[in-house]
This record gives sequence, structure tokens and C-alpha cells, in this order.
Amino acid sequence: MTPRLIAQPHFTDHMSLKNKKILIGMTGGIACYKVPYLVRALRKAEVEVVVVMTEAATKFITPLTMETVSNNPVPIHLFEEKSYIATRHIDLAEWADLLLVAPATANCLGKIASGVSDDLLTTIICASPKPVLFSPAMNPQMWANKITQQNIKKLSGLGYTFVQPNEGEMACDHFGVGRMPEPEELFTYISDFFSKKKTSLKKKV
Repeated sequence: MTPRLIAQPHFTDHMSLKNKKILIGMTGGIACYKVPYLVRALRKAEVEVVVVMTEAATKFITPLTMETVSNNPVPIHLFEEKSYIATRHIDLAEWADLLLVAPATANCLGKIASGVSDDLLTTIICASPKPVLFSPAMNPQMWANKITQQNIKKLSGLGYTFVQPNEGEMACDHFGVGRMPEPEELFTYISDFFSKKKTSLKKKV
């Protein structure tokens, strides 16, 4: 039997990304598997990437994988043992030119909309003066939930930016809106942001 080959994402180099600094926050969703492709493409475009993972995200993909593709340590906990972390959340919040949360779960959006900062990622976002881009990924029923939509509306009104999730088949076998865009799509969104083409980021959600 001939092995089935998985098509690799297609990326176009964009000079607007050269020497930029992007912090990617990963929360607990199956779409975590897409993020290494994005990180690899960003590094190829000469972007420095730091990945911050929630504890839940580590259940879907290992920190070692993200360290390997980003070539940077992957912080997870707000209070790491045996390391100096007193102001790390402030340092990372000020270091990045852009914060991308991908995948962004309903739980993550709810916490940020409510001002909850109970882990490293949400604390960084709370402390950051930089633009934050959310790429939601969740079950269609969770996406359509009135509370989720209310949180998105609130965050949008506060100046946070969202990438509209795609429609398609989900890991739970449901079909609907909630799929995180493919890595090459996110790459284009990020490139457009740094090219000052922000209108492409402001899709209605």
C-alpha cells in the first residue's frame, strides 16, 4: 500500500516580519498540533519567537517540541522552581511586538474578559501594552455559546483583535464554525499586521 502523504503548509516569505518578536500563547486545545508549523515558518522569516504554554496545552503537545521549533525555552508556570522568575511576566509582556494566542480556548477568553490572571499566559496578557491577537479554536457549540460570544464582543470593544475561526469538521466529529485557521493563514494575518494592513485582521466575529 502506498503511504498517504500529508500536504505541508505553503508559506510565502514576507520581509515585513524580519527581526520582529512574537510571543505565542498556547492554551489547551487539539489545534495545538498546528502551531509548530507556524513557528517554524516564522523563524524562517527571521522572526524571534517565544512560546508560552498553559498547563492544559502541554496535554496536547510537549514543551520540548515547541522549544525545538522556536529555539527558545518554553515557560509554563507562573512560579517556576529553581529559576529566577520575579519579573518574567513583565519582561515577556514588554519584549514582544505582538502577542498571538493560538489556539485560544473559550476558557482562556473568559478569564481574560473577566480580568483573571491566574497563570503565566493570562498574567503576561494583563501586563502587556502590546497588541494581542486571538485565534479561537473550540467546538461549534462552545463557539456559539452566548457567554463566549459576549466575551469576544467585550474583548473586541477593549481593542483586542480576533481571527475568525474556520468552518469544518472538528476533532469531536461535529461540523461547524470553530476550527483554528491553518498555519499559513495565520502567517498571512501576522504578516498583514506588520505590513499595516490591519483591516484583514478585523474580521467580524
